[in-house]
Amino acid sequence: MPTYSELGGDAEGFGGRSLSVGSSSRGRRRRLSRGKKEMGIIGQASWISSVINLVNTSANSPCSSLCVSDPGTVVGAGVLAMPLALSHMGIILGTFVIIWAGLTAGFGLYLQTRCAKYLDRGSASFFALSQITYPNAAVIFDAAIAIKCFGVGVSYLIIIGDLMPGVVKGFSEDAGGLTFLLQREFWVTGFMLIVIPLSFLRRLDSLKYTSFTALVSIGYLVILVLAHFIKGDTMQDRGAIRIIQWAGVIPTLSSFPVMVFAFTCHQNMFSILNEINDNSDFRTTSVVFASTGAAGLIYILVAITGYLSFGNSVAGNIVGMCKSRKLLTKQRSFYGSVNACVDAPSITSTVGKVAIVVLVMFSYPLQVHPCRASIDAVLKWRPLQRTHSSPSTSPSRAMPLLSSGKPVSQAMGEARFAAITSAIIVLSYVVAMTVSSLEKVLAYVGSTGSTSISFILPGLFYYMISSPSSPHHQRLMKEDDDDEGASVGHEDEGLLSGRAHKSVSWRRKLLRRLSLALAIYGLVVMFTCLITNTFFIAAH
Repeated sequence: MPTYSELGGDAEGFGGRSLSVGSSSRGRRRRLSRGKKEMGIIGQASWISSVINLVNTSANSPCSSLCVSDPGTVVGAGVLAMPLALSHMGIILGTFVIIWAGLTAGFGLYLQTRCAKYLDRGSASFFALSQITYPNAAVIFDAAIAIKCFGVGVSYLIIIGDLMPGVVKGFSEDAGGLTFLLQREFWVTGFMLIVIPLSFLRRLDSLKYTSFTALVSIGYLVILVLAHFIKGDTMQDRGAIRIIQWAGVIPTLSSFPVMVFAFTCHQNMFSILNEINDNSDFRTTSVVFASTGAAGLIYILVAITGYLSFGNSVAGNIVGMCKSRKLLTKQRSFYGSVNACVDAPSITSTVGKVAIVVLVMFSYPLQVHPCRASIDAVLKWRPLQRTHSSPSTSPSRAMPLLSSGKPVSQAMGEARFAAITSAIIVLSYVVAMTVSSLEKVLAYVGSTGSTSISFILPGLFYYMISSPSSPHHQRLMKEDDDDEGASVGHEDEGLLSGRAHKSVSWRRKLLRRLSLALAIYGLVVMFTCLITNTFFIAAH
């Protein structure tokens, strides 16, 4: 294994290192100036825009398994299915699962921030990490991400086509005689004209205003659920309440993926890290805490209040359970026109459907962005030609971290960018126009793709790249050690630096073990979801 002396030339170990105050100051200034220069190249996104984009991506994650166990429900905004999932698990167990899902998903996001440190500023991606960890499997990883994001994007278009005719009927039963307003094809086509310009934006930060609008829609849905809970106007139709009891193993397993995948936003995390203006450990970690914490708070609030409002009678789409209103209409009969009182959706329910449409519409570009990057990586992938080199040699300290003998990947050209984006849009439009449901397909895509990008890949990447024998880890570790040594006073460096080194070494070993545990946990979740989905597909 290469030593510190091989990596740094004149570097020495912690125990016998002699570090002068002057060299410490020069090292600290060099480190700071390099960080400022790197952040000036890519980083333009603010902290709040990064959090908004992540929360919007996770709050609108598809419920991959509920769509099989509860056919006919509107699937897409994961927050709407939380009350039904809670009814299967009970309040205590369901709340614990939501918190656990947030912690594991947040840890996966944190590992992505750690992995990005091993790459050049602005070049972090699943493909770049695959190239220095599992190069020959990179094409498989990116293909899975592309398929997952493409399928989710198509499901959003299908949801728009399914909901908008109901929205029109909510305001006018006969649509004013304009029958084309009741056709799903018209609405899919119309909303595509809105999302096409948004899909051609290169930077994820450019979508911060649409993501904020989508969060306003989520806010309305949360207020709608809370309003019915506070008013108590659903008590006469409310079913039994499970606090500690659960509905059984099968219903619980069917709802488990709903909560686990509700925090899936990892496909956009590397774009966030590339674009954020301050990529320090504190700022990126706070983005992870804020986004997962905000999403978890929304999920728990809607799950508990929605379940307490409807009990075990709750459906997969809680907005659709809002009270209907009586509408007096004229209907033709054998005896002529007569007045008839029919049930019509309430105004609040209709506006809630509009909020769902806005939510999924502005979430479509958030799926196009990682899908485009993954397709580009698949097209650029070539099998790695292994070269034999001396194990005692290591790259020069002057070389960048990502120095595997290959040039650093460049940004997509304009023609390539336009071609891939156009292909995604056209194909998703064709599929949405010809297919009315992707529930069974998404059940398997979500079980494999979501678990891979949320748990398996972040865990495996960090475990592999942080290995003590990895030259990338050794170089990054030496830079961190130099930075820590520069922050310690000359007279206190002997004792304090030794203690600091032991503490940092212990934390690194623990983090590496936890990353492997996360990858194993992801495999368990994947197989559990696949078996559950297969069972329900066979049952239906």
